[in-house]
Amino acid sequence: MKKRQLALTLASFITGFVIIFSSCKKINEATELGGGLIPPIDNINTFDTTIDVEVYNDLFAFPGSPDPLKDDSLKSDYTDEQFVGKIDNDPLFGKTEAQMFFELKPLSFPFTFRNKADSLFLDSVVLVLDYVETYGDSLVPQQLNVFEITNEVRVDTAHFVRYDGGILTGPSLTQFQTPVTIIPAGLDDSVQAYLDTVKGQLRIRLRDDFGEKLLNEFDTTTSTGNLNAYSSDSAFKVYFKGFALKSTGTGNAIMGFNLQGENTKLAVYYRYLHGKPDGDKDTTVTYFNFKPSASYAKFGTASHNYIKRDYSGSPLLAAQGGTTPDPFVYIQSAPGSFATIKIPGLAGLNNRLVHRAELIAEQVYDISDSLFPPPTYLYLDAYDPTLSKYLIIPYDLVFDGTGTLNLPSFGIAPINALDGAGKVIRTWKFNLSRYVQHVVNDTEPAYDLRLFAPLLARDQYRPFKGATVSTQSVFVNPTFGKGRIRLAGGTPGPQRMRMRIIYSKL
Repeated sequence: MKKRQLALTLASFITGFVIIFSSCKKINEATELGGGLIPPIDNINTFDTTIDVEVYNDLFAFPGSPDPLKDDSLKSDYTDEQFVGKIDNDPLFGKTEAQMFFELKPLSFPFTFRNKADSLFLDSVVLVLDYVETYGDSLVPQQLNVFEITNEVRVDTAHFVRYDGGILTGPSLTQFQTPVTIIPAGLDDSVQAYLDTVKGQLRIRLRDDFGEKLLNEFDTTTSTGNLNAYSSDSAFKVYFKGFALKSTGTGNAIMGFNLQGENTKLAVYYRYLHGKPDGDKDTTVTYFNFKPSASYAKFGTASHNYIKRDYSGSPLLAAQGGTTPDPFVYIQSAPGSFATIKIPGLAGLNNRLVHRAELIAEQVYDISDSLFPPPTYLYLDAYDPTLSKYLIIPYDLVFDGTGTLNLPSFGIAPINALDGAGKVIRTWKFNLSRYVQHVVNDTEPAYDLRLFAPLLARDQYRPFKGATVSTQSVFVNPTFGKGRIRLAGGTPGPQRMRMRIIYSKL
């Protein structure tokens, strides 16, 4: 499945941490920095200091918001994993609702079934989706309903993930026009159907009258007169504009699907007269599929994935937008939240040789973390007030000759550690060594940082001071929609976010 991968995306804003310079001392605490990065400790020249930070929670918003720095311009793309479902009970991050809109149609036109319309006999019509994963409680049942889209979903338009796309729907297409109850955990089970026995499918039987409508050759009225709906892509789109899949009850998970997977299709099961004197009928199945279009070509297949967040009553909503440093940091993948990190004490450091500088962010365990795991990666960038834009961390994040950023060595992936209660937590250690050295040398300012969990971040890139600035796309996480984590803020406590510096005096 082609995702916007390699995907280490700048999408979570790094929140502000205010720095208090703590006492300098010789290295006396455990480190996982790597032997090659720290010179031998001689008990004289190599020191370890910790600088305090201030962190402030905030939420991304629709593009065009009063504060353009909060704009979330992430758009839905068919190559990404698509989600449907509801999370109604996340005690830290509130509610999430995911809806899918998509077309399925013959892969080529003009199209015909295996016989004339008056010789075709429907058995059933089934919507099939290629299942990828469940994020949340896979044992809580959900009620899914399929609707017919009544206005056009344009293949040449990508909608913001946090926007419903203005898509309208008609009556339910499910059998008996009632929702289908599914248990997400069961989507991994093997499914047996005519000519189709595989694992990892969501199957929803649709109304027979809808299947009959597809089987029978029909005319549809256009501006130029009547056309057979299977005569061309555009004629078919006039007649049937696609499916909307929604969870219409309660739930506590979102389920991921692959539109490009071979298990995604509309299966029309039918019998047809083969012309023999006895009048026997042969049984077969015809599939309508998702037809990828790499550049939103006119006759590709349209889709949109809408993710709605509702933070009402959640700790995240209570924490966001304040002017007082926050004791906890709430990071949710796009469309979600970010944090601003301020490090006031960084600018006051005297000249020294920096061997290692890292921003340390630790998860604060909550029992709900087992149901709602963290994002795969977190990303950190810097706000440059001279550009009024966010900047790829200079010196520490650099494109190589192949156009790849050194995101792994920068520290976007967490390591596992134990908290004071013995719980396994994720810890991030962002390598800011070269950047901090330039701050110490007064060749770079001490920027405010932004921490977030994007699919994709679009930042300004300046590998060194005086270099030409360009806009670059940074792919971070493999998908949007899933992943959230509570981290320790910069206030004193059993856990806290901090900057640690290993240095030698000059």
